[in-house]
Amino acid sequence: MDLTASTRTLSAAVSAAARLLPGKYGDPVLSGLLLSADADGLTLAGNDRERAVRVSAAAMVHTDGEALVPAAPLAETLRMLDDELVRVVVEGSRLALRVEGGRFALPLLSRELHPGAAVLPPQVAAVGGDTLARALRTVAGTAAKDDSLPMFTGVRVHGADGELHLTSSDRYRMAVAKLPLRSGTATPLDALIPAALLAETARQASGVVGLHAEGGRFGLSWRDTMVGTAVLDGGFLSEQSISTSTVDTTVDVAADALAAAVRRVGVYADSHRVLTLEVGDAHLRLASARQDTGEAEETLKAEVLGGRTSPSFQTRYLLDALAPFAGERIRMSVQPGRRACIIRACEPGEVDLTYYLMPMLTR
Repeated sequence: MDLTASTRTLSAAVSAAARLLPGKYGDPVLSGLLLSADADGLTLAGNDRERAVRVSAAAMVHTDGEALVPAAPLAETLRMLDDELVRVVVEGSRLALRVEGGRFALPLLSRELHPGAAVLPPQVAAVGGDTLARALRTVAGTAAKDDSLPMFTGVRVHGADGELHLTSSDRYRMAVAKLPLRSGTATPLDALIPAALLAETARQASGVVGLHAEGGRFGLSWRDTMVGTAVLDGGFLSEQSISTSTVDTTVDVAADALAAAVRRVGVYADSHRVLTLEVGDAHLRLASARQDTGEAEETLKAEVLGGRTSPSFQTRYLLDALAPFAGERIRMSVQPGRRACIIRACEPGEVDLTYYLMPMLTR
């Protein structure tokens, strides 16, 4: 294999593939990237048996060929190069990156144990990349980070009635986003996808994103990138499992104003970082006190209907819930006791987001 490519273009492609394919810890073969060069350009493929990725990059190919190399050092080397062009050539048991005045050589890995490039399942729907990214920034961030609870580290991706539903929960909160599909088929789409993969997709995806599904595999494709993964049954993640029948108080308030007040008053919260939103006739009052830092209170104008149930939340979780509604006016539907508070935009946009936040018991 022998080719010349734009350093910046090749570096971006390798970095994108490496981030989408973490690889098996301690296994260099499954953490490697397979570079394939032919008349169509360069293809980067990785496969750790659970997740597979393929990224295409423009290149001037002098000699066709393939090379399997460690992904991380390849990405790091390209990122540090300042030259406009880089020559990539197989030299014996090494893949050499050549620039003016420099040569960097990576070891070739054995192809015998590598699963090879995987093929994505068929496309069943498509969605706007920007819309999907906006939804995933909130939903994927709500999934659990603790691998001891693997069923809560994913996002349920469910297609229904021309909409894509994204749902995740860490047991203390749940985010549900609904966004329009660009196209779809009658093929069922319902799978639990690793949240970390979808979070990276939100950072990279652009244009129209294809959704692929068949059996126990799910995939996404956009521009020159394709990524597939094994899935789990995510049917247990459903907003239908959350009771909303006892709402007795609704509060309409500006999300930005509430978030700013939470940040200020939260400085004085107790060691458990819990704040109570005291609901009045036409206002919300936030108050906190701590012996070593002092006390604070702030009152915000709000439209209040129904009762005066006043929920308490952990400051960090409340700020996370308010963040995706920046610039909007929200409606908080409050239930008594330990039932979830439902937060939605008063005027939902293309991404219709519902955030369920469990209250805390005050001490």
